[in-house]
Amino acid sequence: MTSDSPSEPIVARRVVVRGRVQGVFFRDSVRRLAESRRVAGWARNELDGSVEVWVEGPPGAVEAVVEFCREGPRRAVVEAVEVEDVAPVRLEGFEVR
Repeated sequence: MTSDSPSEPIVARRVVVRGRVQGVFFRDSVRRLAESRRVAGWARNELDGSVEVWVEGPPGAVEAVVEFCREGPRRAVVEAVEVEDVAPVRLEGFEVR
């Protein structure tokens, strides 16, 4: 699981990032950060040019990934970010879709 302690709370966020966020290693950058923070989830490109990210794990680690999404990697131009609290589904690992 994403937590070292079974008593540690798990939160989840659905993030939609708009702007120049495809073709700039956005999904892979999110994956690397999520894995380093031991956060589970996925990131995928959407047909409208946005990137959707699902992230779940300990609150501090999830918020670090959400904050990264607000700026993205160096070549990204983030214009808007929507963050939604969602119920965790207890995913394992992080996947680029």
